[in-house]
Amino acid sequence: MFLPNQHPDYRRPLDPIDADTLGIEAAEEVERYLTYRANHAPTPLHILPALAAELSVDAIYIKDEGFRLGLGSFKALGGSYAVIRLVLEEASRQLGRPIDVAELHTPEVHAVAAGMTVACATDGNHGRSVAQGAQLVGARAAIFVHSGVSDVRVAAIARFGARMIWVEGTYDDSVAEAARVAAEKGWIVISDTSWPGYERIPGLVMQGYTAMVREALRQLSEAPTHVFVQAGVGGVAAAVAGHLALALGDQRPTFVVVDPARAACLFETAQAGHPVKVEHGEPTVMAMLECYEPSLVAWRILSRVADAFMTVDEEDAVAVMNRLARPAGNDPAIVAGESGGAGLAGLMRATTDPEVRMALNLNEASRVFVINTEGATDPQRYSELVGMQPELVATTRGADA
Repeated sequence: MFLPNQHPDYRRPLDPIDADTLGIEAAEEVERYLTYRANHAPTPLHILPALAAELSVDAIYIKDEGFRLGLGSFKALGGSYAVIRLVLEEASRQLGRPIDVAELHTPEVHAVAAGMTVACATDGNHGRSVAQGAQLVGARAAIFVHSGVSDVRVAAIARFGARMIWVEGTYDDSVAEAARVAAEKGWIVISDTSWPGYERIPGLVMQGYTAMVREALRQLSEAPTHVFVQAGVGGVAAAVAGHLALALGDQRPTFVVVDPARAACLFETAQAGHPVKVEHGEPTVMAMLECYEPSLVAWRILSRVADAFMTVDEEDAVAVMNRLARPAGNDPAIVAGESGGAGLAGLMRATTDPEVRMALNLNEASRVFVINTEGATDPQRYSELVGMQPELVATTRGADA
């Protein structure tokens, strides 16, 4: 399914608070924070010339977040950044002076952090980032997971010392439970989705994601004409689209939001013209995108800067995983998790439909940017879907940018 943005706010400037959150100055500050992370390094940007030729576009660039901060997902940029920001703010309050990130590892800051507990709900990757951030600063973490989160992903979070709390139901149920328990116990909720009265912290999470956009713009020889990014609650799509709109202005690319058909909360929201909660049905293989209600902040941004919304099916996601693992021509092999290649799946689906191609002005001159948002964060599931262990996928860079 494909839907051009028809919202009344389409093409209007971002709300000032969102422009401040996702602007160039804020993104530069995120990158400065990253210099104090021991395992920080820019993630690679690959070029896929063989696939571009097949799809009749000029170039396809894919940012590979499978290498991000040792967590294998772009989520490493968001939750941990928000934790660090909030700990430093509390330290500034308690110590009576501004505390910079350069003091992150001082005994004074760690003493403040030791009295703090952060909490979140997760499908896997966000919780891992929050737990890692809490361990980094010496805070406690309580992570709420629903029954659809695999044991492998739960173990990957627990290794950072987080307390794991199981919740019956879906991701959205775990979000509600995390908020309820945190309010009772005085914990700080670090959510990647927002609701009425709760926007600043999800804004900080999205702000963290802008670092990968800044990296990509430096790595690209010229700006892309099109961007396809997958959406769960919409945070990463809003961060990427919002920052590109602010950084590139009138030269910004055409931006397409890609949802799993089985959890298409952004697509249905765009169709309705206002935030809607979709019914929970059969689970999607794109587990990190299985969200049934959009973030209000993300929708406020996307209603203005997204150009179109579309959905992809289960087989589309699995086909991309396999195509990236076994590439044609001199395309590099890339390990993409179940949700990692959904944006690329959207591009591949769009190029097969002449009407969609025309609506998006996708042609032989198009330069398309996508993000592999996760590597094999569940290696067992990856092996089942791809038929090989992730560590056996060739790592030759081939045609890297």
